[in-house]
Amino acid sequence: MPPLRLQPLFKQRPWGGRRLAQQWHKPDANTTGWAESWEVVDLGEDQSQVLGGPFDGLSLHDLVRKHPSELLGRHAACEHFPLLFKFLDAAETLSVQVHPNDAQAVTLAPGQHGKSEAWVILAAEPNSRLSVGLKSGVDRAFLERHLAAGTVEQCLHSIPARVGDVISVPAGTVHAIGAGVALAEIQQPSDVTFRLFDWNRRDVHDNLRSLHVESALQCIDFTRGPVSPLSPRQLDAANGLSEELIRTEHFVWRRHSLTTTRFRLPEEDRCRILSLIDGHVQIVSSSGREPLAAGESLVIPATCGPVVIEPMAGAVLLETLPS
Repeated sequence: MPPLRLQPLFKQRPWGGRRLAQQWHKPDANTTGWAESWEVVDLGEDQSQVLGGPFDGLSLHDLVRKHPSELLGRHAACEHFPLLFKFLDAAETLSVQVHPNDAQAVTLAPGQHGKSEAWVILAAEPNSRLSVGLKSGVDRAFLERHLAAGTVEQCLHSIPARVGDVISVPAGTVHAIGAGVALAEIQQPSDVTFRLFDWNRRDVHDNLRSLHVESALQCIDFTRGPVSPLSPRQLDAANGLSEELIRTEHFVWRRHSLTTTRFRLPEEDRCRILSLIDGHVQIVSSSGREPLAAGESLVIPATCGPVVIEPMAGAVLLETLPS
């Protein structure tokens, strides 16, 4: 099965901006509020579709259903594609929110997965910040008091947003992405979000956005505490710097900072997502060549065979695999 280029799905949100259009040439640059570009998704009616090649027009779910072994390899038993990858642009601060784990989703969001995720920060305006986790000592009663008073920000662990940082956000972690931040996100295939507080933001009809305080409180892991950026683990690489950013029960994330040397991906009996966040590369397989520019992604099926990356100097590639 050849490398698969998919049509991104663009999402507008009240906090979205224009960076997706202006920097990565995705949606209409004249339209505001573009918040997310879902690069790889198999989630209900939200479906990536193949662009070109022998599977042109098929949805990602169609491929999972019709060609599970060829696409997923050792994950062929999965009923859906096991990952969701997106780019996100926050022109305004996101709501204070939390996601359930798989067990909590059974009762709080029947039919959905839980949602653990991780971020790589791609852009950050001066003084932009991330809220990840609660401050030490914050328990449910303390948080509820501040929610009632509208001072929940006093409970949040805040860190500066720095380009290149890697942040792990397991299910149960309270978080809010600050204004002026763009990032790449890998997550479980789920869109279950429970909002604790939304800065009194109103929707297009001038209504306060709905909150889900009781469900959110049931999901929060109050033992987790403050969250700091991860320290990537360096991998052997002759062509530049390769790092393992994070390894969880759901996904493995690697970052390759490339020189002009050809780089062969190790063959593994599982699919992977290649997402370029800087520069230009050529993806070379037995099916031919696929150019990849910053802001673009390809799915490499388990049975694609040898894949070689031919980069221009300075290219940075994210490689994501299901665990």
